[in-house]
Amino acid sequence: MIAEQWQAIRARVDAACERAGRAPGDVTIIAVSKTQPVAAIREALAAGATEFGENYVQELVAKRAEVTGASWHFIGKLQRNKAKLIAGQVALIHAVDSLELAAELGKRAVAMQPILLAVNVAGEATKTGVTAETALDVARAIAALGNVRLDGLMTMPPPELDPRPHFEALRVLRARLADALGRPLPVLSMGMSGDFETAIACGATHVRIGTAIFGSRPASSL
Repeated sequence: MIAEQWQAIRARVDAACERAGRAPGDVTIIAVSKTQPVAAIREALAAGATEFGENYVQELVAKRAEVTGASWHFIGKLQRNKAKLIAGQVALIHAVDSLELAAELGKRAVAMQPILLAVNVAGEATKTGVTAETALDVARAIAALGNVRLDGLMTMPPPELDPRPHFEALRVLRARLADALGRPLPVLSMGMSGDFETAIACGATHVRIGTAIFGSRPASSL
């Protein structure tokens, strides 16, 4: 079942890329495996998935020790006191929401850690992340840190609203920051199971897809 669902998502991503005039290889599918058992991850890996996203530090660390051949992304809210457990250990940390967290990751990393700056594009009071107005100052400060590398931006629009304006705003902000920093910011992490095709049309390079690949999510024990 997981294999068939992975292939269906792969085909939909490829079709969305074609409609947007982009190559399929431009978009990385992150299979969001939080609370999924190791057996499900191995099934997805055998079907062709290579990038997996986890929301909980302890769960990521445990799965990383059990599953070989996977590339791991941390996509949840990261507490500073847990940064030492994954700094320098994962392919990408998607939701760095403050300069303080970036600095902690740099201090704890055993190797260069790629990160994304989480932008609260909609200004939601219930979400963390920098604002579009403060993003440049934070990005400049991150660029001065050691052991972390800012690779781009991520966002998650309000589920009840049309996501397109928020995705477009993140794309424009990414271009503005790249110009100001004088270097590429290649990653735009945006789009999930319900809106990834819109995100791809707006320039997403990484889409985070869970239930459309794995089905309903088991309850977390964490």
